[in-house]
Amino acid sequence: MTAAPALSLRGVGVVRDGRALLEEVDWDVGRHERWAVLGPNGSGKTTLLRICGAELHPTAGRVEVLGERLGRVDVRALRSRIGWVSGALTRLLRPGITAREVVVTGRRAALETWWDAFTPGDWARADALLAEAGMAAVAERPFGVISEGERQQVLIARALMGEPELLLLDEPAAGLDLGARERLVARLAGLAADPATPPVVLVTHHAEEIPPGTTHALLLRGGRVVTAGPVGDALTTDSVSAAFSVAVTVTRDGGRWSTRAR
Repeated sequence: MTAAPALSLRGVGVVRDGRALLEEVDWDVGRHERWAVLGPNGSGKTTLLRICGAELHPTAGRVEVLGERLGRVDVRALRSRIGWVSGALTRLLRPGITAREVVVTGRRAALETWWDAFTPGDWARADALLAEAGMAAVAERPFGVISEGERQQVLIARALMGEPELLLLDEPAAGLDLGARERLVARLAGLAADPATPPVVLVTHHAEEIPPGTTHALLLRGGRVVTAGPVGDALTTDSVSAAFSVAVTVTRDGGRWSTRAR
């Protein structure tokens, strides 16, 4: 029997204050796929990701996340199966909590270590995830004082701590300098290449932030899907130009994408 998609959306719409944020979105994410979602500001990217993370219910349409239908499932239990990285999470974490503590809280999708009891095995896994990300040196440093690039690496480790069945990343490279961005892209490329990594959905504004190993792409404009499918078919000069309302040339070199205005 073929496994159900990690995500399945049919006719999904979201309306807030009389304004349509998403309209008629049909989209499937397979169990081994790595997706990039691109579009300009206000195109509905974060709204779409919040629906995928069971953080928001649609106004219209049907949404299934990890085989569970939104509206018919305990979303608290469902959210515990999803790894999430976003700027909103950064703002919720106490600045004085250490990077190591941030990671271990991902085991229970908590924000503080005192809310749950963690085993020596939990702490060992947190240490291993930090080491894999090259962040062992910042393990005992307060989360509020490490660099933005280090924070994103720590948050990815936290998202993996709970062994999620779906990984959602909302603009993790936003605000990073060149070095931090490239280290992040390399980390995401490593995850994409690992068969043990769950399906991934990465939201970004920039094709340059798409890691090698990305299998599919979805482009949004004005809350509607411009195109969605295998990355080589979706990220074309015509489709990216249409999504961003600017004439660009899209190129690919060594697994990395770039765009330049024409």
